[in-house]
This record gives sequence, structure tokens and C-alpha cells, in this order.
Amino acid sequence: MGTLTMKFGGTSVGSVEALRQAADIVLAQAREWEHLVVVVSAMNGVTDALIKGARTAAEGDDHTYRGVVADLRVRSYRAVDDLLTNPGERRALLAAVDGYLDEFTAFCHSVRILGEVTPRAMDTISSLGERINARLIAAMLRCRGAESEAIDATELIVTDDAFQNAVPLMDLTRERIQARLTPLLERSVIPIVTGFMGATVEGITTTLGRGGSDYSAAIVGACLDSDEVWTWTDVDGIMSADPRLVPDARVIPILSYAEVSELAYFGAKVLHPRTIRPCIERAIPLWVKNTFNPASPGTRVNSEAESTPGAVKAVTAIQGLSMITVEGRGMMGVPGIAARTFAAVARQGSSVLLIIQASSEQSICFVIPSKDAPAVARSVEQEMALELARRDIEQVRVMDGVVIVSAVGAGMRHTPGVAARVFGALSQAGINVIGIAQGSSECSISLIVAADDATAAVQEIHREVIINGSR
Repeated sequence: MGTLTMKFGGTSVGSVEALRQAADIVLAQAREWEHLVVVVSAMNGVTDALIKGARTAAEGDDHTYRGVVADLRVRSYRAVDDLLTNPGERRALLAAVDGYLDEFTAFCHSVRILGEVTPRAMDTISSLGERINARLIAAMLRCRGAESEAIDATELIVTDDAFQNAVPLMDLTRERIQARLTPLLERSVIPIVTGFMGATVEGITTTLGRGGSDYSAAIVGACLDSDEVWTWTDVDGIMSADPRLVPDARVIPILSYAEVSELAYFGAKVLHPRTIRPCIERAIPLWVKNTFNPASPGTRVNSEAESTPGAVKAVTAIQGLSMITVEGRGMMGVPGIAARTFAAVARQGSSVLLIIQASSEQSICFVIPSKDAPAVARSVEQEMALELARRDIEQVRVMDGVVIVSAVGAGMRHTPGVAARVFGALSQAGINVIGIAQGSSECSISLIVAADDATAAVQEIHREVIINGSR
């Protein structure tokens, strides 16, 4: 077989047992594929601990980051003792761990003196967990007889300087990945690449945003023209609903890129929202598999949907939202109201998740994260001060405590009656729908409901539309 790129998330490499299982999977796939590249996250919880240490240091706390260092040192030493059998490998890795933790300590000391942690500094600090883990996994593989080398993605993925949410420069990235990794692959070396991170053209460390290791794997896979990209997690695949809310949620065997884009946007946690973009551009199938149940086939994501007419494949929910309504009879037929409204939102740097406008043009509703709602409402009121004074706009109203519930599936496209089934399920449960939107992709219907109704809404749609609808 050709080239496979695999990614292991934090829970898949978060304990000694998980690391052993991940190594078993890597060695098994190395026997099946001609070339294999592995992208790894930090151990579960490590990135959060590093960020907490840096932030508390910026507040003048001289103790929390030292506690983080002590905890990470114990955790890393224990993993080295349990997993590495070669004395030379153990000494080298312990020295590397000490070096990274000393670097973290020095950063936090400087941050405490300065009283702030810049996004640029935070990117360097928060990427230390991946650097340690890549070296640990490469050493494990070498102890088990495989050729392996840890590689920092700062050598491979070239980005802009939008620290903490950097965007790859794909042409330069492709050149570097092929130049650095292809010679290793031709010698049957397994590269272990740090996820989540990259570097500017000048070599300054950046990160791709939280959850960005999925994105890293897709970038590496696309730049190597991999035959497939596999992302390993702690569930059997992409589920039809959050199993914590819906106990009978089931694995979806096949999804299209469009369906996964909708699911990622509307709250599914399995894939980073930007992950699939490089795969789409190269038409590379992406699999989601379970590290702890590798025999399970998982979910395959590719260009074409497995489309059953009318089928809804998944239902998701985004919590912690507020709906802002701009309304007034004087808005009717007036050009530019919507543009000015969303310019006011943009000035606050808030992300709009859903927009509804009545055909009468007497109101515009949009949904944003609740933490942004007060500032956004003030910004819109300031923008519309004249219209509010003239009563052309009657009010800018904020409704807190709402949730977006979305039903997703390519089979919904051009199929009459899907919305009726969704609304029927909610009606039977006595759930009021505050707002409705359907994307132009026709892969999803999104509803706004009160936060108190969110769990019941997800459960009812899943039971009536997905479970009963498939019978």
C-alpha cells in the first residue's frame, strides 16, 4: 500500500496504557503501508496545564506554574520509566524533558516579571507538550525495533503570524514537508510530528488553534499526497449524537466532507472544523477511529455522501449562546441595515453562528456566544443610535440562554418532509422553537431553542428522526 498519515489525540496518548496501545497501532500499520507518518498531540491535560501556569504567572502567581512543572516532571518521568527499555533512550529523553520544563519555568518567570503573556509567547509555551510527547513516542518505537524520528512541525508547517490561530501557507509548507519527510520515508523511518504547531517564515513558533492537531495531520497528509488520513480518538467514530446526551447514539459509517463540515461547525467535537479542508482539496479519504477499539471500522469521510433520501445522520447542539434581535417597522426596505448591523458585530470581534431575517424586513436575528452579547448589543445600539431615536428601529433585544440544535444529513437535500419530521418530534415533546434556519448546502436544518430544552430536543430528534426514521 501507499502512504498513510495518522494522528493520535490527547486521550489516545494520555496515559502509559494509551501510549502502549498507540505504539501497537503504529507498528501494526507500519507493516501494512509502504510509508507511514504519525502526528501526535500532547498528553491529555498537559496543554491546559501549561496555559494555566503561564496565565497565573502573568497575574503575579509564583506558585502555580512551579506546581505544573513538578506535576509534569513526575508524569513524564513515570512514562519514561514504564515505556522505555533502552538505558540510553531513557537518559536522552529525561534530559529532553528537563530541558523543556526548564524552558517553561524560564518563560513563566519572565511572564510574571512583565505582568503579561503575549499571544506569541503563549504559542511557544503551549506547544511544549507536543514536543515532549513526540520524542517519547519516537523513543518507544525505537525501543521496539522500529526506525523513528521526532520532528517539530516548526520545521514543516509555515504559517502567517496570527499567533494562537495561525493559517498555513500551503505552497511553502508543501515544499518543506516533502523535502524533510520524503527522505525519511524512503528509508522506512517513521516520522513522529508534533501536532498543533507551526512557525512563521522567520521561524517563530505559532499554533493552529485548539484542536489543531487534526488540522496538522490533514496538512501533512495533503502535502505528502497520502492515500488516507486516519485520526485516532477515544470513540468508535463520528456519532449520531453526543453519547453523553443520547445513550443510544451510534457510529455513522460514512459521511461526506460537506456533512462533516456542518457537524464540526455545529458543535460535534470529533474533528477540528478546518481539518477537512486540505483533504477536500486533495480528495483524500479521512477516517475517525478508536485507539482503544482498533478493530472497530470507524467513520470514513470522503467526497461522496452515502445518501439515503430523507435521512438525517446526526443531531448536534451548541450551548452558551444568546440571540440578538434588531427590529422595527422603519427597517422595511431600507438598504444597508443588515450591513451596518454586522459591521457593528465585527467591530467587537464576535463570531455570528446563525442569522435569520424575516421576509418583511422588520427584524434581523442573529446568534452569538453569550460572553460577547453585552458588548455586541451596545455596539449595535451605537451604530443605530439615529434610527433608535427616530423609532425606525424600536429596540435591540438580547435573549440569553439559547442553544442551536442542528439536524445534519445529505439525504435531506431535495427531500420533502424532513423539516416536518424534525418539528413534529419537538412538538410531541412540547418544545418551543424560537428560530429556524436552513443552510444553502441543504445538509442541515438548525433550530434555536431555550437552553433548558436543549437536551430534550436533541434526544427527541435523535429518537424520532434518526432511530425511528431508519426503520
